[in-house]
Amino acid sequence: MIRPTGSMTALITPFKNGEVDEVKYKELIERQIRLGIDWVVPVGTTGESATLSHEEHQRCIEIAVDTVKGTDVKVLAGAGSNSTKEAIGLAKFAQKVGADAILTVAPYYNKPSQEGLYLHYKAVANSIDIPVMLYNVPSRTGVDLLPETVARLTDRVENIFSIKEATGSLERVVSLLNSSPELDIISGDDGINAPIILAGGKGVISVTANILPNKISELVKYAMAKDVEKANQINQELYHLNNNLFIEANPIPIKAAMYIAGVLDTLEYRLPLTPPSLENMKTLEKVLEKYEVLK
Repeated sequence: MIRPTGSMTALITPFKNGEVDEVKYKELIERQIRLGIDWVVPVGTTGESATLSHEEHQRCIEIAVDTVKGTDVKVLAGAGSNSTKEAIGLAKFAQKVGADAILTVAPYYNKPSQEGLYLHYKAVANSIDIPVMLYNVPSRTGVDLLPETVARLTDRVENIFSIKEATGSLERVVSLLNSSPELDIISGDDGINAPIILAGGKGVISVTANILPNKISELVKYAMAKDVEKANQINQELYHLNNNLFIEANPIPIKAAMYIAGVLDTLEYRLPLTPPSLENMKTLEKVLEKYEVLK
């Protein structure tokens, strides 16, 4: 199995006149390929998966798979749900159309126990043959996938060996490495991408990479090579952008930043998400003056 590691982009989903803009979506993925990203991650949180229909969700995965064909870039497809049955359905679809692995978020809203999380992930993973990446983001889901549960999963389920860790805690990263030494930890927090890799992580799933894939790719390469000075230099260079891409709920600011930079032609969201405030748009415009955005 191909382990998802390296630089990975949590793709936004572009809309035009209320519909998924499939042409622009393909163009955005081609830009990611051109600017050095290792994996693309369609229909996760940043891709507004919560407001996509199942048909739209599946179509985005298909487009990603089709677009990377003939390249070295891989697809880590978003396939999460607070319903185990729905997550299994998305996982099976992703495998069927050729995704290389899936990313599946901890079930949200219904707040399962650790046993419930274990059984959920075991059921999803056992339904497919491709790798399954766990995704822990308690601020979004209302439940924390604890290190001991992660250890149970990696010990007992052969196609689970990685986690997107988005608690924002380096202490959690150390705890996970202690309880699961073979676990591939992937940063889910752009602000600490370099520290997580330098602590033993194996890559990042980045929001910032939507607009600066070349910089995220460079950061990951330096960090993986243990070039601490260069990795930290880029991490610090990206600090103001990383920080301001979360002045409102993700993906509101990243889509606005891409629109300001001319990477997106339209600035549309699905309700209940709305465009950023005028004040925050001005803040993003100011921040982007510090960066060169390649087309």
